[in-house]
Order: sequence, then structure tokens, then C-alpha cells
Amino acid sequence: MFGRVRAVLRAGTLLRSVVLVVVAGLVLLFLTDSLSAYRDLQLADGAYYFCVLAGLTVLAGASGQISLGHGAFMAVGAYTAAKLSAAGWALTPELAAAAVVTLIVGIPVGVAASRLRGPYLAGATLAFAVGLPALADKFPSAFGGENGLAINPPTPPPSLGPTFPLERWQAWIACIGALVVVFVLYNVVHSGVGRSMRAVRDDEIAASLSGLRVGRWQTLAFVLSATAAGLGGGLLAVVSGTVAPGAFPLQLSLTLLAGVVIGGLGSLVGAVWGAALLVLLPNWTTDVANSFSLSSNVSHNLPIAVYGLVLIVAMLAWPSGIQGGVRAIARAGWAGSAKLRPERRQA
Repeated sequence: MFGRVRAVLRAGTLLRSVVLVVVAGLVLLFLTDSLSAYRDLQLADGAYYFCVLAGLTVLAGASGQISLGHGAFMAVGAYTAAKLSAAGWALTPELAAAAVVTLIVGIPVGVAASRLRGPYLAGATLAFAVGLPALADKFPSAFGGENGLAINPPTPPPSLGPTFPLERWQAWIACIGALVVVFVLYNVVHSGVGRSMRAVRDDEIAASLSGLRVGRWQTLAFVLSATAAGLGGGLLAVVSGTVAPGAFPLQLSLTLLAGVVIGGLGSLVGAVWGAALLVLLPNWTTDVANSFSLSSNVSHNLPIAVYGLVLIVAMLAWPSGIQGGVRAIARAGWAGSAKLRPERRQA
């Protein structure tokens, strides 16, 4: 009997995830057709940022682990995609390989992370974020040094017509990658795997006494998150057309964590808010810096300062992030409408 119930629940989760992906895909298709080339590129940027933030929100929200090294996992995926593109690989195998290589790299890092807690975990992942992109300078013949590696932009299929915009095609590629991440992580979070991760997050001792292998579940969460980040890095390489160490500074890892916290930990919709923030906020800060004629050093560091300010304000107003605030407003509105219904009936 319980086996049938579990099968029904799994089928329901799978159906909901398929419906979610189809609806989101149709919305994104409409958006790319109606946006300008510049906005299509921004949408592509938001899509690959979403891949990273979705994995990070599962890691921090469902598993309770903090990572300051996801910028390095993006670098692994991006350089893998760049090297395979130069070797003549097709786009789909290239992106799949970027995710798989990052998964392999994430296994030892995840095993080490499962043995660390608190500031030790943050410090270890921080060192990973600082050290790994520097390998490009150590092996310039393989990774291009400071100049990085160039990637030929993906050519739209002839069936789309000779005038089909490249920016729209790049947006389609990035959005498809984001939808794949949504499908996989949604099913993971709403399955027994997700419940086990949350049990480990809430109380490691109780989870261990219940028979759960705490280290294995934490490692699995880390590897899933790293794989999503690797796919995001591969999509970044496809969209930007170049991969260089300067694209993966320590600031990137910090802003990724800030974005997922501001958006809402443990929520895939919160990752959407965080991705939008990562794409739009630098442009806003650049406009502010130009309007006030700020120096280049100030304008360069202004985004991270604004991220910190937004993080403080968001945590004071909505401790559970933007998505938590949206839910609270929706609940308040629903409760208010429910109170008005009896009054209307009496009237």
C-alpha cells in the first residue's frame, strides 16, 4: 500500500515538473520573440546565473551548507566547454560534458566539505574559489593565461531562417539549460532525496540515529549544486564567446551567495529573483556611477557594496528573502479577503 502511495506521489511530482517546465518554456519563448537583442542577451545572462543559483539554493536551503566557491565551479564548466568547442564538439555534448566534468571535480570537494562546518567550510570553499581560476595563469598554453580562450558563437540552425538573431538563439540555449536544471532540481527537492537532505539540515544527530548517512547526503547535495554551476559556466562560455580568469573573481562567488540569500534560500523561484538581481543591479550601479561622475575604482566596487546594502535591507524586511516576502504578502492578502467574505454575506 505504501509503495503505491509513493509511486503516486512520484508520478504527481514528475507531472507537476513537466507542466512547470512547459509553461515556463512557453513564457520564455514569448519573451525572446518580443525583446530586443540586448534584452535577449540579458535574459541569457539571467538563465545561466539561474542555473548556478538554483544549485546553490538547494545546497544552502535544503542541505544547510554554505559555499563561497561556486564561481570556481562555473570556471570549470566554462573552460571545459571552451576546450571542447575548440576540439570541434557539438553544442549539446559540449554542455553535457561541462556539467559532467564539474560533477567529477565536485566529488572530492563535496567529500571534504561534508567533514567541515561553519567558518571552516566557508574558508575551504573560499580558498577553492581563489585558487582554481589561478590555474589558467600557471598553464597558459592550455588555458590561455590572462587572455583566456575564445569560443566561436553557436550558429542558429538554417531552419530558423538566415535573419534569425544570434542573441535570440543564445537566449534559447541558455533558457533550455535553465529549464533542464529546473526539471532535475524540482524532482530532487520534492522526492525522498530532498526530504533526507532537509532532515540532515535540521538535525544531523537525529538524522544519523534514523539511519541516514549524513556525510553522503551532504556530499550528494554539494555535487548536485556543483553540477548545476558547471552547466551555468558552460552556458556563460557559449553566451559570452570567451573564457578568462577575470570572469571568475572572488567577487563572483560572494555575489552568487548574496543573490541566493536575497532571493530566498531553498526556493527555485527565489533563484529567479536572485538571477534578475545579478543581471540588472550592475547596470543600475553603472548608471548611478556615471550620473555622479564617480571614479573607476568606486564604480567597479559599487555593485558589491550595493549587494551588501540590499542584503541587509532584505534580511531586515524579509528574513526569508524576496520570495519569502512575496509569500507573506500573498498570505496576508488571502487572509484579508477571507475576513471580508463573511461581512459581504451578512450584507
